[in-house]
Amino acid sequence: MSVTARINRIGDGLASGFSRHWLKILSIIVGLYVGMPFAAPVLMQVGAERPANAIYAFYRPFCHQFAYRSWFLFGDQPFYEAPQFEAVTGIQPYTSAGRLQARRFVGNEQMGYKVAYCERDVAIYLGVFLAGLLYGALRLRGRKVKPLHWIPYLLLGIAPIGLDGFSQLLSQPPLEWLPYRESTPYLRTLTGFLFGVANVWLAYPYVAEAMDDIQSDIQKKRRTAR
Repeated sequence: MSVTARINRIGDGLASGFSRHWLKILSIIVGLYVGMPFAAPVLMQVGAERPANAIYAFYRPFCHQFAYRSWFLFGDQPFYEAPQFEAVTGIQPYTSAGRLQARRFVGNEQMGYKVAYCERDVAIYLGVFLAGLLYGALRLRGRKVKPLHWIPYLLLGIAPIGLDGFSQLLSQPPLEWLPYRESTPYLRTLTGFLFGVANVWLAYPYVAEAMDDIQSDIQKKRRTAR
């Protein structure tokens, strides 16, 4: 067998394996991505600051990590909204320096320690993870899930998170184009969760169709080779 043929055979084997188990692979990846940020406050609580800070640093490019928009573990409260956060820490949330401090602030023994990404991101990726598990369970039962139509996708997935997020963004410094508004942990959670679920409902059926096509093409190629 030539080198090219061997490479093609290995490539077909990898493609076949991934196309059969793509949902399990994605669920594991998303599950790890969802779970790791919760490990950071746990590690802080037990005094393992170095690995905890490594997790915070890993997620920093993907999330603003503002402490006044994050869940906290092991403290007096599960969250600290902007006015209370400022009262407790002295950090001003809406100044440039304060935003940087709020991003770097991970917590303390009294307040607890923040999860390594914000409330909205927790909800988004948890929604993706749970919706993926539900989608897998339906597939195991032989249920074919149709992709979410674009109209309900916009109404349920995009509009709530867009209105909540942009109305907050446009009302605060440096823009201040709208009357001041700060969302709530529960509203961020609801809109983020809807967004995550809607994306799975829209995308996974198309991914499944594409993976089935790959399986079919590989099977045809193998029959031809015989």
